[in-house]
Amino acid sequence: MEKIEIKCEGLSKSYNRKIIFKNLSFSVSSGDSLSVTGKNGSGKSTLIKILANLIQPNSGNISIKADENIIQPENRYLKTGLLSPYLNLYDELTGLENLEFYFLLKTKTEKNVKEKVKLFLEKTGLYERRNDLLKNYSSGMKQRLKLAFSIMNEPAILLLDEPRSNLDKAGIQIVEEIANEQKSKGILIIATNDEDDKLLCCETLNIEDYK
Repeated sequence: MEKIEIKCEGLSKSYNRKIIFKNLSFSVSSGDSLSVTGKNGSGKSTLIKILANLIQPNSGNISIKADENIIQPENRYLKTGLLSPYLNLYDELTGLENLEFYFLLKTKTEKNVKEKVKLFLEKTGLYERRNDLLKNYSSGMKQRLKLAFSIMNEPAILLLDEPRSNLDKAGIQIVEEIANEQKSKGILIIATNDEDDKLLCCETLNIEDYK
């Protein structure tokens, strides 16, 4: 199993002269789990987006290594899984079609697509509803599908932004199972204010300490 390391040094982000956070530094490696906490609007999701290379910090540096080899920013998505409220889904496609589309986009391989997609639908409890149009999914089912997206490339780094949103008890159990599995093989980072999410993680970073 490869060893993954994330090192963030002096990260700062602002929008329209409003400081979101500044001089934020931390490091995690395979086997580590980190909860990112803070009140609504404090910058938790912003940090997750930066770690996923969706947006850039105004200053500071992020280094991600696999077995001591630097992973270039444009290739980080290959090692990263992301669950977030801002992931766009396609209402006119079925759950199965959505997942197949994103699987091909993420992994850039057609090898064993159907077998892999079936596995992730089963893992998130959606297989029986795979042929339903997404517009007929409940908000909880859509959250489960986003969870399936986040793990479909078997990421070394799993980023979960408010993973329990809209989920019932069974859905929450799936989140916890996936989180615990991730901790045994890679890095887990959760943006949350949920106490149970925090208990899943070994360390906590309060974003409000970096204002």
